[in-house]
Amino acid sequence: MTGDPNKRLLSLDAYRGLIMFTLISHGLGLSVLKNYPGWEWLARQVDHVDWTGCVFWDLIQPAFTFMVGMAMPLALERRRAEGASFAQLLKHVAWRAFALIALSNILSNFNSGATQPKLQLINVLSQIAFGYLLCFFILQLRFVWQVAVGVATLALHWGLFVAFPGPEGPFSKTGNIGAVIDLAVLGYNYSGGYTTLNFLGNAVTILFGCWCGLLLMQPLSTSQKLRILSAAAVAGWLAGLALEPINPMVKRLWTASFALYSAGWVIAILALLYWLIEIRQIRGWTFPFLILGMNSIFIYSFSQVLYGWLDRGLAVFSARFAFLGPLGAIPQALLAFSVMWYLCYWLYQRKIFFKL
Repeated sequence: MTGDPNKRLLSLDAYRGLIMFTLISHGLGLSVLKNYPGWEWLARQVDHVDWTGCVFWDLIQPAFTFMVGMAMPLALERRRAEGASFAQLLKHVAWRAFALIALSNILSNFNSGATQPKLQLINVLSQIAFGYLLCFFILQLRFVWQVAVGVATLALHWGLFVAFPGPEGPFSKTGNIGAVIDLAVLGYNYSGGYTTLNFLGNAVTILFGCWCGLLLMQPLSTSQKLRILSAAAVAGWLAGLALEPINPMVKRLWTASFALYSAGWVIAILALLYWLIEIRQIRGWTFPFLILGMNSIFIYSFSQVLYGWLDRGLAVFSARFAFLGPLGAIPQALLAFSVMWYLCYWLYQRKIFFKL
């Protein structure tokens, strides 16, 4: 592998910040627009689809997961350059996966209202932990075998649902193979139809990120890299749409069609940022997002645990902008976001960065 593992790409940092902005924005209150004729389309973009299909809000977790993959080859190569052995790398990856699962369960149980903690493995951090560990082993293979394993992983996920269908078919919202496994292992099913088995499709999304990270490390021109990214985005869209009739696009199960289609979108966003920031050198707008990306674990955890507390506290002073009627939800969400952004800025000024 060639390339400078110590060279940072601003486009990747900006991408991470954009994802964190979306994650902690809570939709900026735009869901209230569903009651305003002509704006329903925008309201639909800030909430997950009920089961099949894909809107903007369904792309947030794939983008977050994809960015983990993007950073993997860069981080591993940097550690190798510092003299780390395979055993040391594996120990680091395994520890990080464990820490992500532990943090995931702390965050999920903190505001659950339950009388005792309950093990969950569907939170985005837990899903990343499984995929992160799996992709570490996949990256040890030659590229052609990496692709083969990626295809086999999607095929395995697909095959399990087809071989053990639920009451309404292979991708039934209830009683599918993922739900059966969760009930047997965990003793309960997640709300919303999510399953732990999603980690297989999620791992492939991480793998797509790994491949894009490897691409950006190669000694190719920026225009060559941009063309490859653009072609990959189109290929993801087409493959996902082609599979949809026989493999429904279900984000809550992370089906093969969803993994491919969402990969097309997240790679397209990467290509756009790479063109703007690395090729056109249009960088001034990135600073607010970089602030969030530099403390992504902190602000994600804060948002998961304390957003409700912050929102209620601010409402004492803002009265939720009641004079605007239902539209007051938008400036209220902006106000809460602004406070969270300032917390990250305060940490940035003092060079305090939380890492995992």
